[in-house]
Amino acid sequence: MAKRKAPQIPDEILDQLLSGAEASTAFDQGGLLDQLKKALAERALNAEMDHHLAGDGGAGNSRNGYGRKSVVTGTGRMALEVPRDRQASFDPLLIAKYQRRFPGFDDKIISMYARGMSTREIAGHLLDLYGIEVSPDLISTVTDAVLDEIATWQARPLEPVYPLVFFDALRVKVRDEGLVRNKAVHIALGVRAGGSKEILGLWLEQNEGAKFWLRVMNELRNRGVEDVLLAVVDGLKGFPEAILAVFPEATVQTCIVHLLRHSLDFVSWKERKPVAAALKDIYRAVDATAAEAALTAFEASPWGRKYAAIGQSWRRAWGEVVPFYAFPMEVRRLLYTTNSIEALNSRLRRAIRARGHFPTDEAALKLLFLVLNRAEKEWTMPPREWSMAKAQFAVLFGDRFTRAMA
Repeated sequence: MAKRKAPQIPDEILDQLLSGAEASTAFDQGGLLDQLKKALAERALNAEMDHHLAGDGGAGNSRNGYGRKSVVTGTGRMALEVPRDRQASFDPLLIAKYQRRFPGFDDKIISMYARGMSTREIAGHLLDLYGIEVSPDLISTVTDAVLDEIATWQARPLEPVYPLVFFDALRVKVRDEGLVRNKAVHIALGVRAGGSKEILGLWLEQNEGAKFWLRVMNELRNRGVEDVLLAVVDGLKGFPEAILAVFPEATVQTCIVHLLRHSLDFVSWKERKPVAAALKDIYRAVDATAAEAALTAFEASPWGRKYAAIGQSWRRAWGEVVPFYAFPMEVRRLLYTTNSIEALNSRLRRAIRARGHFPTDEAALKLLFLVLNRAEKEWTMPPREWSMAKAQFAVLFGDRFTRAMA
């Protein structure tokens, strides 16, 4: 289908608008474009009044002059002449009775907030760029409107089957009872059978444990998820058990990236590169038997003897590492690089660093939701490895994957 073109304004009308005016000032505050916006807004308000008086709501009613109203726009303040009626029943759609901000202005604030700017930074930006004084409290009020959207989003129905779900967490600092505490934000990223991605939920919790994970899994089930084929987790205690308690047929896979990071936490900075290279033989092995032999060889090597805790951490997680080796290398890359979740976390961490800490849990969730929402809109293509993964999933999971394709 051909894309519809925007209506073109005839050159004669543009020449008429520009006549007697300096073209260089057209974009200035109070310049031609602002005057045109004001004229169009007032024309629209008068058209709304005509429609109101012609309808049932205007029976026996008539115009009663104009009231003056100052509204904030994306380029500055604008004084509008708003028509009034004798019965005071006219409530325009363009600018409602008690509305003080032009349509689209709130979206600008939310967009800046989603990019990680603080309320004071947004206020300073609007003042510097447009000469508009907006208080941080007003910005908080505008962005608080997102909280209702978060509640609706967090309760929305989900797909019955997700072939692949990544569960991950990152830390935020939140002021709680006068103290700044570290809290974990948990994100579930689902991949549908066609390869498209979806954020399933967002949970903020200070104390993690089996009960919390069980609550999250039950929430997903109550929202319509009946089966998860492969769950990739970051090795948190009690998590695999909670997943299997709700989705007993799920295969739980430890995130190799998290396991590697945890391994390197034991290593001095100068020695991380050679130790990381030595660990490649484990996760690049052709199968689980070869991988265990590579792990045994690593434990017996000088690095394995020096950092014995690395081998122990891999042994403890081995039950959730083994499923990884059932896949070909192309699919393994999809699982161990987890580019989707890593790119997402990178965005979230940038926004969190810009804040330092949050005054409330709601403030943290508000920002993270907006960042996730922006990221989700940019996901237009499935991962490169998905076509290969899809064929493998169909063989490994049979009817369960076929159901996800329906």
